[in-house]
Amino acid sequence: MNLDKYLFTRIDNSALIVFRVFFGFLITCEAWGALATGWVRRILVNPEFTFNFIGFDFLQTFPGPGPQMYGWFAVMGIFGVMVMLGYKYRIAIIGYAIMWSVVYLMQKTAYNNHYYLLMLLLWIMALLPANAAFSIDARFRESVRDISMPRWVTLLIILQLWIVYTYASIAKLYPDWLDATVPQILMRGRSDYRIVGDLLQERWVHWTISYVGILFDGLIIPLLLWKRTRKWAFFISIFFHLFNSIVFQIGIFPYMSLAFCVFFFEPKTIHRLFLTRWKPYYYAGDTDVVTLEDSNVSIPHYKNLMLMAFGIYFLVQIALPLRQHFIKDKVLWTEEGHRLSWRMMLRSKGGAVTFTMEDKATGKRRVLNYKEYLTKNQQRNIRSKPDIIWQFAQYVKREQQALGKDVAIYVKCRVRVNGRPSKLLIDPEVDLASVKWDHLRHNEWVLDSDGYLDKKSPSVEKYARSKEKESTK
Repeated sequence: MNLDKYLFTRIDNSALIVFRVFFGFLITCEAWGALATGWVRRILVNPEFTFNFIGFDFLQTFPGPGPQMYGWFAVMGIFGVMVMLGYKYRIAIIGYAIMWSVVYLMQKTAYNNHYYLLMLLLWIMALLPANAAFSIDARFRESVRDISMPRWVTLLIILQLWIVYTYASIAKLYPDWLDATVPQILMRGRSDYRIVGDLLQERWVHWTISYVGILFDGLIIPLLLWKRTRKWAFFISIFFHLFNSIVFQIGIFPYMSLAFCVFFFEPKTIHRLFLTRWKPYYYAGDTDVVTLEDSNVSIPHYKNLMLMAFGIYFLVQIALPLRQHFIKDKVLWTEEGHRLSWRMMLRSKGGAVTFTMEDKATGKRRVLNYKEYLTKNQQRNIRSKPDIIWQFAQYVKREQQALGKDVAIYVKCRVRVNGRPSKLLIDPEVDLASVKWDHLRHNEWVLDSDGYLDKKSPSVEKYARSKEKESTK
């Protein structure tokens, strides 16, 4: 088959148009929901500073008084409505993409793989003609109006999803997930849920979550692509994502995942389900549905540049989750290579940390009370994540330098993974204020796990008791 013909054949664009409407609604909910639930206040307004992605320190100057951040998210919500309606679509989607990327990169104590996926999708959608129909733009601008799109649009979306789900499935193939320990620990914290709380404590539920999670993530895209299994896969998706929404409360992601399903169904099905009654508004003219048989091939003059850009993009998407295998020790222990790798809901991790500051001029040492600097959410993260520990040491160093002091920061941190006894994570003899962070290699001041993760996790009951003891300290 001729690759150019396959990629650039014009096909019905109803899936993209319907997805744009769903997507616009969901990103509006994401922005205004962050305001309504207090997420913006807790994560961006209350902290004295945020833990940005390392290398994006210039974003530290952005967090400011409440009205500034509240206004930021209010504008994002307006852009979301514009995307949904297809009004000045390109401006709206690029505006939201920039603003969400800033929010994502300026803080990582509320890190979520779904936030990363949303950032990628916003930039992908900014490239697509998603306002070509059923939009205000198409209604009043004939140059925008179209009922077809190149086939590569659908392939682009599906390939991105396939990468996400495949890596999510592979990441679960490790002992603590395979023996249902992690789901058991996660469900323990949901025992107070109404109606389902007791059910979630059943051991068979934990085993089901473990293996359905692996199989769903690994097989859902192929099952949706195959016509004979498509409907069943869709119904399974509905149950799977609604379960995740109710139990894990992960925002818009389950509903966005369901919205993606429009890309797998035939155009006639999409029209029948969503567009029949809105036909006059959808077409904005007298044109009819495009079918594959009477479609044409339109190859743009920038084809080679476009294919090269998409090729590089997907190579990066495939490579990023693999980088953990080229970094010393296990990512479950060091966290190096964890982010941007589709490692979702894989572990329970906590610990205790002590920061000691030494005045280099006098040699005097004192213990820092990090709780005076950090919000509760930041405190939870700093107890187990090496990069956040390092960033805090750098922050204290800069603060002391502003006062004319040169200091060293030593850290003692013990971490517990999936209920195992705690183990020392950070070398207490290393001055974290004087070392640099290495993005691509192991940071040697993060101590080796030395077989720690090879030991079987204790029972969840013992784990719960240990947490209760820690909470009383």
